Amino acid sequence: MAGKHFRRVGSVRPSHLMFTTGVGAIVDLPNFSVLVRGLDDWNHNAVPDWEPIAEPRLLAAVRKLLKEKSIKELRPAPWIDGADQQPNGPAARVGVPITPFPGWLRCTACDELAPIDGGVFGFENDKARKPHEARFFHTVCGRKKSGRRPMAVAARFVLACTAGHLDDFPYAQYVHQGGGCPNASHPKLRMDDRGGNLGANVEIRCVPCGARRNMKEVLGQRGAEKLPRCRSRRAHLGDFEPGECTGKLKLLVVGASNQWFAQTLSALAVPRTGASELQTKVEQHWSTFEKMESVAFLPFARSAVPALREFERWTDAQIWAAIERHRSAPKGDEDEKGYPDLHTPEWEIFSAGELPPTTPDFTLRRDPNGVPGELKEIYADVIQAERLREVRALVGFTRLDAPDPMDPELVWRAPLSKATPTWVPASEVRGEGIFLRLPEDLLADWEQRVTDTEAMETHREAYGRFRESRYSGRIKGGFDRMKHWPGERYFALHTLSHLLIRTIALECGYSSASLSERIYTGTPDDPQRAGILIYTAVPDAEGTLGGLVSLAEHDDLVRLTRRALNDAMHCSSDPLCAERLPHYPEDFLHGAACHVCLFVSETTCERGNRFLDRRLVVPIDEPDLALFPELP
Repeated sequence: MAGKHFRRVGSVRPSHLMFTTGVGAIVDLPNFSVLVRGLDDWNHNAVPDWEPIAEPRLLAAVRKLLKEKSIKELRPAPWIDGADQQPNGPAARVGVPITPFPGWLRCTACDELAPIDGGVFGFENDKARKPHEARFFHTVCGRKKSGRRPMAVAARFVLACTAGHLDDFPYAQYVHQGGGCPNASHPKLRMDDRGGNLGANVEIRCVPCGARRNMKEVLGQRGAEKLPRCRSRRAHLGDFEPGECTGKLKLLVVGASNQWFAQTLSALAVPRTGASELQTKVEQHWSTFEKMESVAFLPFARSAVPALREFERWTDAQIWAAIERHRSAPKGDEDEKGYPDLHTPEWEIFSAGELPPTTPDFTLRRDPNGVPGELKEIYADVIQAERLREVRALVGFTRLDAPDPMDPELVWRAPLSKATPTWVPASEVRGEGIFLRLPEDLLADWEQRVTDTEAMETHREAYGRFRESRYSGRIKGGFDRMKHWPGERYFALHTLSHLLIRTIALECGYSSASLSERIYTGTPDDPQRAGILIYTAVPDAEGTLGGLVSLAEHDDLVRLTRRALNDAMHCSSDPLCAERLPHYPEDFLHGAACHVCLFVSETTCERGNRFLDRRLVVPIDEPDLALFPELP
């Protein structure tokens, strides 16, 4: 019977492990909550013929960000098909490992509060085809009904700190004011949830001595002063980090959205500029070729490694020449700080005059008739991305503070494993997209008009206040309030991208959550970048059916663009939305934008719905501020 408890208790998509329920995250199941364990406990040995995800550009970026050259692979989550057909088979015992968390439970009938390992609660998961019915129950409760033992649920409160630690709330010490019960070494506790509309009204009571204390005392800023010191517990790794923790401890309710933030990197599988298909494939399988000392190793490797069947069209000499070219290529600056640059190779491919050779992972098509005549003032180039492959890697996570999308060092990153990692979890999605490049003369003229305006100065000042309020105390060696400012051009490109995404979702059946964006804006080395890629990024059929690519056809693109720009002229929250600017002392990073007109889901936007303003694209108040003062 005990062996049956180790079968599956739920399922999530691979993309959830990247953004929502990855290593270190609390996952709410129907009857209890669990914590995703660290990579040390993930087991790929039970998965036959599994292969790492090949994307060398992303792998190099992960190594650079984590400063760990030991990372050799990007691995998918362990999984075997067949759990639905054979619920007691091996597939039901393969998956991402979890552990029940919080470690304290409350009986739903009598309110007894006790730790899971205290002998008070039992666990049942004996219905293989109904993993969602797995539950904890109170073994000796005087209030059971209909012969069924009452269910026990997770206690509501946990402790988390900005250093990434997570711990159970010390209920026994709390109710006794930091001491112990005078009448029992392991006292029976009860949790009485009294409800109310003024926040949590939960009383902890000790049955042997009668001590009582309400959780209200540790809520809010004043209550945080009464919390104990952080014990440096890494619950997902099952240990305590050595040394004293200096992170700020906070009381959280199970299910709080700030208990876990993913830190990820993603890259499109694009060939290097000027690289042939062979060179690209060598780069993708570099982990196989890296240790080969001569061409003599190739015949055996090609016969023994199934993944190398992709090289059947080339001779050993051609493959070895490609290996030597890759080995001698410059590797870049490994000591550079910040997020690795994953956008430049993509921009170079999309903006090239000649499109790269077609591959199963990357297929681009440009209409020989060029940009529709009605849109020549808006787009300089339109490319249909018929096939795209995006690989995402989870490099760590944060608690309480979300990672900054431009500077990864400003927030503590919690590790994914105890030992030095040799791999990180990753997922890949295949989809399609539309790439739109805007005319450089249009943007250059617009930048000259808006750079010194009051509206843009207001945005710059708000950005400086945002940086000061969030990061000024963390940055060592001087604080630059305008560091990583994305520039005026980014506002226009980002706003136009959101307008198009929302119109696609309204008109063509794609949900906005199934779409993603990549904004290619100017950099100090290449100030003339001006591109938008809107693509499907979901691991199911919706991402590859061709519906998005078809929108780049002449009539559809004209209709789509006209509707997006005309809809931007009005918002049901106007005039409040149209007049919004982040004046002092406000530090939000958007202007005329809200959930009604511009905001999209968190997984869709690359900058968390920041740097958006309708007035900078369409003439909702001052025409001189608009990128398109006259609509098509």
